[in-house]
Amino acid sequence: MAKITYIEHDGTEHVVDVANGLTVMEGARDNGVPGIEADCGGACACSTCHVYVDEAWVAKLPEKDPMEEDMLEFAYEPDETRSRLTCQLKVSDALDGLVVKMPERQI
Repeated sequence: MAKITYIEHDGTEHVVDVANGLTVMEGARDNGVPGIEADCGGACACSTCHVYVDEAWVAKLPEKDPMEEDMLEFAYEPDETRSRLTCQLKVSDALDGLVVKMPERQI
């Protein structure tokens, strides 16, 4: 299990325990965290689970695959370094302490 901090655009924090094997998106959805819409349900077919990963975590995450890169082009104000789709981030003990910030809006 990993403790993940989701920060809304207005600064409101939600600290959630997310079970290993789920995605960061599922952790937000299952715990009612606003700001991650996840319209495609985690199929990497949209960009509505876009977040900005805290800079301290960027290098600790697996690299983006080409499909995620493509979908991020449709995200609201993507950041080349920090933007990720939470449906592509699988939770494990290694993600304990992860901090993600939601954009002002999802597309």
